[in-house]
Amino acid sequence: MAVIHVPRPKDAYNPNRPAGSLLKAQLEHFREAESKLPLRYRRQIETYIKAVKTEGEAAAYIRAVTEAIHEAHADAERARIVPKRKRVLEIAAFAEPGRPTRKSAPGKSKKSAKKKGRRRPKE
Repeated sequence: MAVIHVPRPKDAYNPNRPAGSLLKAQLEHFREAESKLPLRYRRQIETYIKAVKTEGEAAAYIRAVTEAIHEAHADAERARIVPKRKRVLEIAAFAEPGRPTRKSAPGKSKKSAKKKGRRRPKE
């Protein structure tokens, strides 16, 4: 199989370039995701999406929100983990002194409980 080399564009990310419409749409989605987070995970960035002008500002906001989402999920996962308990078998049974612990079935004698040996037939 032949290897095809694809050159990387040198101007793929320019922090000073104005943010395009696709990047602004992604910022809207990140803003919505941040609004769903609990208050303690929201970043103190008072970013209005319309105030973001460059790719660098957009990248900083996206990084901050992504870190907050990861932190919230990690804390939630730690809260879900319940420490394993050691299994302990506790028995709360006792027998009264002088009384048998087990009753035999009525009508059966000890003789019938024994196995009877079979005799071999004579040849």
